[in-house]
Amino acid sequence: MSNELSKGAVPSGTVIGVQRRTGELRQQRMRLVVERNGPVGKTLELGNLIKVGKAPDNDLCIEHPTVSRYHCELRRDGERYLVADVGSTNGTFLDGAQVREAYLRPGALIEVGDVLLRLQSEQAAVTIAPSVRESFGALVGQSQAMREIFALLERIAPTDATLLLIGETGSGKGALARAIHEQSSRARKPFVLVDCSAVSPSLIESELFGHERGAFTGAVAQRQGSLEAASGGTLFLDEVDDLALDLQPKLLRALEERVFQRVGSSQPIPFDARIVAASKKDLWTEVAEKHFREDLFFRLSVFTVKLPALRERREDIPALADAFAGGPEGWKSLPAEVRDRFLAHAWPGNVRELRNALERARHLSGLPGGAPAAAVLEARSGQGPAGGARGDMVSASYDRPFKDAKESLLSAFEKEYLRRLIARAQGNIAKAAREADIDRKYLYSLLRKYGFSEGQGGEG
Repeated sequence: MSNELSKGAVPSGTVIGVQRRTGELRQQRMRLVVERNGPVGKTLELGNLIKVGKAPDNDLCIEHPTVSRYHCELRRDGERYLVADVGSTNGTFLDGAQVREAYLRPGALIEVGDVLLRLQSEQAAVTIAPSVRESFGALVGQSQAMREIFALLERIAPTDATLLLIGETGSGKGALARAIHEQSSRARKPFVLVDCSAVSPSLIESELFGHERGAFTGAVAQRQGSLEAASGGTLFLDEVDDLALDLQPKLLRALEERVFQRVGSSQPIPFDARIVAASKKDLWTEVAEKHFREDLFFRLSVFTVKLPALRERREDIPALADAFAGGPEGWKSLPAEVRDRFLAHAWPGNVRELRNALERARHLSGLPGGAPAAAVLEARSGQGPAGGARGDMVSASYDRPFKDAKESLLSAFEKEYLRRLIARAQGNIAKAAREADIDRKYLYSLLRKYGFSEGQGGEG
C-alpha cells in the first residue's frame, strides 16, 4: 500500500521518477534489523531517536546478558543518523571498531554486546500529488512526471538536503541544480560547478580541494579548490560517476566530516556547502559493477531525482518551445510539418537537442517555403531525422562543444552496438551478454537506457 507524502513531510532517500510499470514513486526508509543473538529478524523503523537496551522502556528492547539496560541510541542528525553509546558495560561497536559516537551508513553493522544489528535501507511506495506549477526555475513541464518532480523540489529546495540528479545527456540536470540553488536559503552565496568529466584525472583532486604552492610540479602558487569556493553556497558535482575510485574516499571523508585539506597541506579547512551531484548513468548499476563506491553513493543519494527523457514526456514539447522562444507563439509559429516531426522525433539529445533544433528553425524560417523539417532536425551527423543512427556508420559532430560532441558520439555508438548485438543474438539476452563480454544486468540497464522493448530480448 502506498503512503501519501503530505506537504512538509519529506522523507530522506526518496527516489523520484515515475516507475513506468506501476505508476508509483519509491521512498527509501531505514530500518534496524537484529541479525545475531537476541530476537533475530526483529526490525524497527528509524525515527528521530531510537533507544536500544535491556530495559522494557527502550524502543528496541533486547533481553540478552551482554546488553546493558540502556546501551546506545540512534539519533537523526540532519540527513544522517549517528549511533551513540550511553555508558554501556560492554561497549558499542560499529563495523568492528568500538565507538562512543559515530555516523552510520546503510549496511552498517552495530554490535551491542554480543547482539549484532544491521542498518538496512529499503524502498516503499509513496504517492506525491503533482504540483500545480508547470515550471521550476528554468525547467518547464506540464506532464505528470515533471509536476511530481516539481512537487518534491518545492519542499526540499529550501533545505540543505543533498540531492543526486540522474538523467540522460541534455535532460536538464544542470538547469535543475541551479534552480535548486536559486530557491534555497543559500541563493545569495556561490553556485560552484565542477564537471568531473572535463577535468584531467591528475588535476581533479586539486580542482576539488585546492593545493599549496609546490605541492606538485606546476603548482607555482596556492590555489583555492571548489569546496572552498562554494563556502556558504552550493557545490554541483556534474558527471560524478567519472570520479576516479581512488579519489572517491577523499571526497566522502570531506562530505562526512565537513573538513578537507588542500593538496600538499595538513591544515584542515571547514567545509560548508550544499551538495548536488549529477550523473547520466544509473549510479546503483555503477556500484554493482564496482565502478563507484557504495558508501559515496549512499552519501550523495539522500534524495534521488530521476529526470525523464524528452521522448518520455513528448506532451511537454510545445511548452518547451514556447519557453525557448520567450513567448506563447513559439510552438504555433513552427510549420505544421515541423511540429509533427518534433512530436515524432526520438530526441536522443533531449531538451538540449530541442533547443538547438528550435534555434535552427528560427534561422531557417526566412527561407523560401519556410523551415524544411529535415534540415531542422538534422542535428547529429550520420543520423536521419528520427534520431537513430543510419546503421552503416556512427559519425562525430565537429561543430559542437567537445563534451556534447563526445557524449553524442558515445550514445550513438552504444545504441547502434546494442541494435546489432541483439539482432545477432536473435533477442537472446544471455547470449548477447556473453558475446559482448558484459554482465547481463548491465546489458539490461543499457537496453532500458536506449528504449529497447522487452520484446526485443529474451532469455536463453
